Amino acid sequence: MSKAVKEWFRQADYDMKTAEALFESKRYIYAVFMCHLAVEKALKGLYQERMAATPPKIHNLIFLIEKMSLEPPDDLHEVIFSLNRVSIPTRYPDDI
Repeated sequence: MSKAVKEWFRQADYDMKTAEALFESKRYIYAVFMCHLAVEKALKGLYQERMAATPPKIHNLIFLIEKMSLEPPDDLHEVIFSLNRVSIPTRYPDDI
């Protein structure tokens, strides 16, 4: 595993731990945002490893999954689809 791929996964792990801390402190909007970011970085690490290319600078989880022809299990697919759908609202909430 390359240094760049390891770094994607290291950051994904860090972001997920941040999401857990935010969830525990009831900062739910930002916990969801960090979950999305963690999954995005993990997918980008996987993209870099499988495709031997720098991942695109996008935030669309479904796009990354489709580009790699991944087929996540149904329960994970639902979570990823939900995270993808709420990405923008958690970045720019109408109200708190």
